[in-house]
Amino acid sequence: MRFDAPILLYGAGREANSTRQFLKRHQPDLPVFVTVDSGTADIPDTEAISPSDLPAAIAERRFGTIVKSPGVSRYKPIFDTARAAGIEITSNLNLWGATYRRGRTVIAITGTKGKSTTATLVHLMLARSGLDAGLAGNVGLAPLEIADKHAIVVFELSSYQTADMAFTPDVAAITNLYPEHVDWHGSVERYYADKLNLVDRDGSFAVALGKAAAPNALVAKAVRDHRRLVKSLSEAEARALESAVSQSRLKGAHNLDNAQLAAEIALAVGASMDGILAGIAAFRPLPHRLEEHRLRDLTIVNDSISTTPEATKAALAAYPGRRIALIAGGHEREQDYAELASLLALRGVTTLITLPVTGTRLASATRKIAPNITVTETENLESGIATLATQRDRFDAIILSPGAPSYNQFKNFEERGTRFVELCKTTFADPAS
Repeated sequence: MRFDAPILLYGAGREANSTRQFLKRHQPDLPVFVTVDSGTADIPDTEAISPSDLPAAIAERRFGTIVKSPGVSRYKPIFDTARAAGIEITSNLNLWGATYRRGRTVIAITGTKGKSTTATLVHLMLARSGLDAGLAGNVGLAPLEIADKHAIVVFELSSYQTADMAFTPDVAAITNLYPEHVDWHGSVERYYADKLNLVDRDGSFAVALGKAAAPNALVAKAVRDHRRLVKSLSEAEARALESAVSQSRLKGAHNLDNAQLAAEIALAVGASMDGILAGIAAFRPLPHRLEEHRLRDLTIVNDSISTTPEATKAALAAYPGRRIALIAGGHEREQDYAELASLLALRGVTTLITLPVTGTRLASATRKIAPNITVTETENLESGIATLATQRDRFDAIILSPGAPSYNQFKNFEERGTRFVELCKTTFADPAS
């Protein structure tokens, strides 16, 4: 595709950089502008426009298309202004669809949790079956980075990406659906609609649903025609898969569900059962997701990627029989923590350290529901770890599973998880080691 007018990149992260490289390859002389709401607009060969100058730039038609990064909400009023002026709003993903979609098998996987693990497993299963498959989206490469390198492309997509996805995949999968990202979407209802836009559309494509998505009434309505659903595993296939998962690095019942969904997807596009089992054996946990470290007799679990209460529940369920110190809390997204609080004692939590902002609500609910849990509200991760050092006899595992985003105190969940591991190693490692 070609552009007849300059481009504005809204956002300056990984996808924006890959968009810039794509434009440079295809139209090297095309002027490109960049706008960021925070941070620096340090993308090579672009001219920065401040957010305050955007209305005037739109009125002057300095660009004809805005390529929006996923983290920038499509509901910002400035985009209404741009659309009214006849300026198209698109994305890195949609540029990939317009340029490379034809002739490829596309698998798109979304869900509130489990989508990264499921997409990674699908990719491994296909590759171990000898199929030419690539992985892109929030894991793997940015869409425009994977370009036309593979015959099969597995996309792991957030609600930010499915909200305005302009092309239809061959297989669309939903792992589960819980409230998330209300600040970006504006309401829980809009979040659900944007997430389900992946399947709530016309076209002949297959749909795969995770164990928690299948009984969801909103999901069922979005699927429309249940003849779209991929074939379930046979009893023999399910037994073989469960055995493989039990011997793998996939921890917890939720990961068995992820593996079952991945296997159904992979089989639907031509994978072999041998390749599926080999893919499970090859799986390695993603960084910051149930990432284990052993410090003498203490297990440290970095689950910083957990940004929902449901993800925290799954993390705790993966460690039965442990005495757990849980660190939870983070950026406010109006999520309900009452049910999580009611499960803490049942999941072996003896000690709870909470972080601002959502930690205040979790701490309050836990004190009411589970008075035997020692609850401490702390200002930051450093003081939380220091508090745990004084309560060492109460736990044999520390799990950072915040159930909330990190943006109020960290740049991203990676920074939060890395800092957690560093603090634990400094505080709890054997001084002689």
